[in-house]
Amino acid sequence: MDITIKQLSIHYQVYGEGNPIILLHGWGTSLDLFDDLQQSLAANFKVYAIDFPGFGKSEEPKESWDVAEYTEVLTDFIKKLDIQKPTLIGHSFGGRVSIKYADNNTNVNKIVLIGSAGVKPKRKADYYVKVYSYKTMKKVLSLPILNRYKDDIIQKYRKKVGSADYQSASQVMQQTLVKVVNEDLTHHMPNIKVPTLLLWGKNDTATPIEDAKVMESLIPNAGLAVIENAGHYVFLEQKKRVAVIIDKFLEEDKGVG
Repeated sequence: MDITIKQLSIHYQVYGEGNPIILLHGWGTSLDLFDDLQQSLAANFKVYAIDFPGFGKSEEPKESWDVAEYTEVLTDFIKKLDIQKPTLIGHSFGGRVSIKYADNNTNVNKIVLIGSAGVKPKRKADYYVKVYSYKTMKKVLSLPILNRYKDDIIQKYRKKVGSADYQSASQVMQQTLVKVVNEDLTHHMPNIKVPTLLLWGKNDTATPIEDAKVMESLIPNAGLAVIENAGHYVFLEQKKRVAVIIDKFLEEDKGVG
């Protein structure tokens, strides 16, 4: 199914009946990664999954966005479909959107953050070398004669030093990625009043366990579950264990539509 939000076609799917759950995927992926979890939850809930703009079957934004604009998409999605008190389950980038939404809206039941982003990563020295080299290069390329080659050289440099996610994205989504990964959401966390489950793979290197501990300390009603032998995609690596933990967390919400 598709719905128009912010003048973009947004793809989503829904299964089951009962209290609502919304699944929010990570950066560079799509709702398809939640297939097994969605089917599991649909036995007791009405489960929505959406493709964020620029991913899956949803249209790409015309210009670069930040987390706030993705959160506006979620807000409009909930309003247009008249979804009352949904539980948000966000993986990685989807966790960012869940955190920002929960701070600014009372229309939320519970939150499950799976390997969530939102704590600004501690950068190693080589990162800052890249950043300052990039800024210096931009200044040099603004000089007469060189400026005609500026865009081409900068694009080649970005491709050389960028992450896999960055390199595989369009220019608009590259600019968006830079915005969202550098946004620190810790100031939102103390304002989240609903029960929050933090679900982490012990071997997660993309959003390390230290980030989960920061979130647990800042979100008033949060609990952390760490799963052994799993990394950033814990919900794929340990499907049954993740399903059981989430099922237990949502036990009291079953059976009401």
